[in-house]
Amino acid sequence: MSIPPHAYFQGKIVPYAEAKISVLTHGFNYGTAVFGGLRAYWNAEKEELYLFRPIDHYRRFLNSAKLLRMELNHTPESLTQVTVDLIRQDNYRQDIYIRPIAYKADEVIGVRLHDLRDELAIVALPFERYLKNDTNAHVTFSAWRRIDDNAIPARGKISGAYINSAFIKTDAVLAGYDEALVLTQEGHVSEGSAMNVFMVKDGTLITPPITENILEGITRRAVIELAQGELGVITQERPIDRTEVYLCDELFLTGSAAQIVAVTRIDHRPVGSGVMGPITAALREAFEKAIRGCLPKYRHWNTPVYLSERIAQRN
Repeated sequence: MSIPPHAYFQGKIVPYAEAKISVLTHGFNYGTAVFGGLRAYWNAEKEELYLFRPIDHYRRFLNSAKLLRMELNHTPESLTQVTVDLIRQDNYRQDIYIRPIAYKADEVIGVRLHDLRDELAIVALPFERYLKNDTNAHVTFSAWRRIDDNAIPARGKISGAYINSAFIKTDAVLAGYDEALVLTQEGHVSEGSAMNVFMVKDGTLITPPITENILEGITRRAVIELAQGELGVITQERPIDRTEVYLCDELFLTGSAAQIVAVTRIDHRPVGSGVMGPITAALREAFEKAIRGCLPKYRHWNTPVYLSERIAQRN
């Protein structure tokens, strides 16, 4: 992974090497930080880079910050503009990933959320696939359970909470799998290590509801809209039992970094026929077109980075 040239740090765009925090920073010591993850996609034909649903991403980011009693003095719109300015600074002409992070910045000892200073940083860097095997993934059910909303709310992207995902992911990969599914304390399917879950059964798309300790995914929401708008497939949001997954016709995972990952085996059992299913394949194709600004119906999802710059040059 390449190092980005610049970062947004303490209210301005600076060389990346200057975006530093102390080892005593509260967010570093106690996980009192929240982050986001959004992507921008290059369309070579239009010579445009499209931010994918930045307002939705930053609205969720600010809600995560609210859970940690943070005051950032930003709106989703202002954070989108900061991101556009940062990307233009580095003149990216390729797919990139953007990581905003807000953190408790004081250098103090003591666990708390109150009476601490909040800071914001954003970086953007080239990014391709999150999971190399995204068309034929082999997953397992993790022995770890998903954290509960009354312990650490999964609907917020809280940095400290992601040790749960790290346990899940590392154990799965070291056991020879690409990814893992994780259950709630009640034994229902929640998520992957850091991705939402969808299964197909008898032509119906099914995904766990937001009450199953899941992150309310932006890509998850896009897939639900694409399934109905492009394929005429309705999504049921309901609890899913473990054995339902073993018997489903198709299974896939979604996330901003991961996009849409087709799962073809789970715990050494084939999913459906053992290859990517037709609904998964069709959704992957529609999603790829939508994120690059090639589907007019979903153009409102795309924020062009260089359009206003080009208009200004013409004038």
